[in-house]
Amino acid sequence: MKNLTTKLSLAAALSIALGTVGAPVAHAAEAAAVHTVTGNIALTSDYRYRGLTQSRFEPALQGGADYTHTPTGLYAGVWASTIKWVKDAGGDTNVEIDLYGGKRGEFGGGISYDAGVLYYAYPSNGFSDSANTLEIYGQLGYGPGYIKYSHATTNLFGTADSKGSGYLDIGANVELATGLVLNLHAGHQRVENYSALSYSDYKVGVTKDFGFMSVALAAVKANTDVFVTPQGKNMGKSGVVLTISKTF
Repeated sequence: MKNLTTKLSLAAALSIALGTVGAPVAHAAEAAAVHTVTGNIALTSDYRYRGLTQSRFEPALQGGADYTHTPTGLYAGVWASTIKWVKDAGGDTNVEIDLYGGKRGEFGGGISYDAGVLYYAYPSNGFSDSANTLEIYGQLGYGPGYIKYSHATTNLFGTADSKGSGYLDIGANVELATGLVLNLHAGHQRVENYSALSYSDYKVGVTKDFGFMSVALAAVKANTDVFVTPQGKNMGKSGVVLTISKTF
């Protein structure tokens, strides 16, 4: 969802706010290594989620913040984006807010893990079955590759009787050169009790880190024609998405 790069020491920030001086440099470095906070902001030409447009093929503004406790690998964060799909479906909000937390680390032998919980909130969405969704997820990684599974413990984005839906995500982020990464992804959304709504999606893209910002360009597609905008456009049709982002 976001890249954790620039780090801010909570202890250093508090020290400045309280006007304390003369703290040993080693102590500040130790605090920075333990507690890290990052912020992020992005502008995307089309907010695609699991292959489907969330912004009616129009630009979306996004941003969030993350906290990590380095020794344990515990993390928590919040992220938000402008959206259009809820209003298009008869609801009454134009914002998505994600709250998440979990733990990541290494098993050894180059195998990494990430497990946590993610809550998608759509304030005052107005659906008879709330669009708010809770998923638990687990991911394994090796080298540039990963496999991740997300399981809905509530109904899925306002679809009645869809509790227990799952999403399988397989991909790789391969460094082609310094600051240039090839992004590959394939996923499958299974909607419990609605086989006609289940589908697969794909992405091929590149991300370039320029230091002061990152630019990502990706070709995306979902192989479904069930989800359409009010204008009758397939929400999963093939498209190219440009995203400009900054972490701080």
